Amino acid sequence: MSYVRHFLFAIFFALWTVFICAFTMPLLLVRGNSIHVRVGQIWGAGSLWLLKILAGISYEVHGREHIPDGPFLIASKHQSAWETIAFWVIFRKPCFILKRELLMIPFFGWHLWGLRMIAINRAGGTKTLKAMNADAQERMSKGWRVVIFPEGTRVPHDATETRYQSGVGLLYQALKVPVLPVALNSGKFWPKTGAQKFSGTVQVHLLPCIAPGLSSKEFLPALEQAIESKQADL
Repeated sequence: MSYVRHFLFAIFFALWTVFICAFTMPLLLVRGNSIHVRVGQIWGAGSLWLLKILAGISYEVHGREHIPDGPFLIASKHQSAWETIAFWVIFRKPCFILKRELLMIPFFGWHLWGLRMIAINRAGGTKTLKAMNADAQERMSKGWRVVIFPEGTRVPHDATETRYQSGVGLLYQALKVPVLPVALNSGKFWPKTGAQKFSGTVQVHLLPCIAPGLSSKEFLPALEQAIESKQADL
């Protein structure tokens, strides 16, 4: 029965996403407008509802009191497609730093472009990093919650080795805002590979912010320690 439910989720999720993308194409005329953002929130909420009803996957968020009042950078563990959906509900206006190849996906990728996500060329070197910093500053000034996945890609929930990339440290130095570390276990229920999903409750932990002002050598170990120590509990 679980295979049937997860197959149904895959079908309805695809239909829901295509419906949202196809019928909101006119919103691409004005990039990043408030209506487009609201559509993203509706898509995220609807997708989470389908996931709960059809796949039996719900979620809990802990540590909302750690969300700062002003601008901040979100540095999150990345295990699954789940967080790219759920963050539209949890943070309301997320701006993901993502690989530019995703913009090439018909309809869905076009909306990522329209929503002004920060697409980067991962082989672009220093020029790419400078552009990422500038784009992040501009988005943050307009109320977006910039999200970066420090490991740069999805990592299985039971992985024992971690490798945090330097990009998050460069953003921390450039933006000079608090960094909100996020630990989660979405990969336990929606794995990186394979079509099957597993019923349960995703745990999302928003951890105490890392204040601006640390050196590059101090920041990255502090971030990794904050996230990975909580991951050990999950």
